[in-house]
Amino acid sequence: MKDLYSALADPTRRRLLDRLGDEGGLTLAQLCEGMGMTRQGVAKHLRVLESANLVACRREGRVKRHYLNPVPLSQIVNRWLHKFEDVRLQELAGFRPHASQAED
Repeated sequence: MKDLYSALADPTRRRLLDRLGDEGGLTLAQLCEGMGMTRQGVAKHLRVLESANLVACRREGRVKRHYLNPVPLSQIVNRWLHKFEDVRLQELAGFRPHASQAED
């Protein structure tokens, strides 16, 4: 999981993931558009995302298409966020404003 967190720590990689989440099946050339970096730079970030299992690829002839793999992100949510969500909902359910706040 260390690779996963390292991959997510970089804003450029998060931006690539956002693009793949919005529009999957993008080629390297398409991912380079609007990134303001070289093709090699984008390819390096994609390799990190692939090694963290956040990006899946499929070859179509000479073209390599990249897709967001949501499974590792779902595992983070299930492991870390859901347990806090239950606590938060319980707190909200038991919340009662103080009398001085209710009068405002």
